[in-house]
Amino acid sequence: MARVRYGARTGAEIQAARTASSKLPDIWSTGVVALWESDPDAVAAVLPPPLKPAERPLVRANISKVDLPGYPLGAGSVAVAAVHDGQEGWYPLVMPMTHERALIGGREVFGEPKKLGEVVVERDGLVVRASLARHSIAFVEVRGAVDGPLPLPEPTLKTDFYFKFLPAVDGEGFDADPVLVHCVRNEKVRKLERITGDVVLRESMYDPVADLPVRRVVEITIGEKTTDQKGRVVERVSAQALLPYIHQRYDDPHQILDGPPEGSV
Repeated sequence: MARVRYGARTGAEIQAARTASSKLPDIWSTGVVALWESDPDAVAAVLPPPLKPAERPLVRANISKVDLPGYPLGAGSVAVAAVHDGQEGWYPLVMPMTHERALIGGREVFGEPKKLGEVVVERDGLVVRASLARHSIAFVEVRGAVDGPLPLPEPTLKTDFYFKFLPAVDGEGFDADPVLVHCVRNEKVRKLERITGDVVLRESMYDPVADLPVRRVVEITIGEKTTDQKGRVVERVSAQALLPYIHQRYDDPHQILDGPPEGSV
């Protein structure tokens, strides 16, 4: 009988896949990072417990392109500064990806709020434009001109916070208590330049980052970097406390409930 491809893989095939994934070379991306101070009340409002606001109400847009052989990828995120149990980090609200392959692993393994979208990074001489778009709306756009190189930072560990969960089969709450994930990235930079420019936030009912206004641009850069990441579950979190925030991950609010019947979670 011909092999049934939905059937179980052999142990050798599983081990070969693990070995291949453990030997990936450094993958370098070219990206624009914009950092701005926003309204502290707005930043605090998007943070589910037990996350707390950082000392400064910072928002970060990261817009990158990755020239994978035969598989060019656009990747981005909009995140707010946060703190958990003394650990400073970032809480991403939306992470547009241009391919499903990049989306699935991050959502299912780490709980990343990834969605299919459009990611643009363009450079013409000194002029740079980068944007994140979904549903034909460029909800974040960074525009400016390169005005000089910056010193290369040492390799840095950066932490992102994610909530991993599954909505309940019966539509009420979750199948199990959600978990809070600390995802630690080891970032190396080989080129970095300063950009003088601005950040434009456009209204989108699907990606309402315009609710985090640009009060002051702190820094805009363009650079080349590579990262690897490891995640760990740090604690179970209150389902009742997290449920009002999970609409952040869905375009259609009917896909989830804003609150379960009393006593169902």
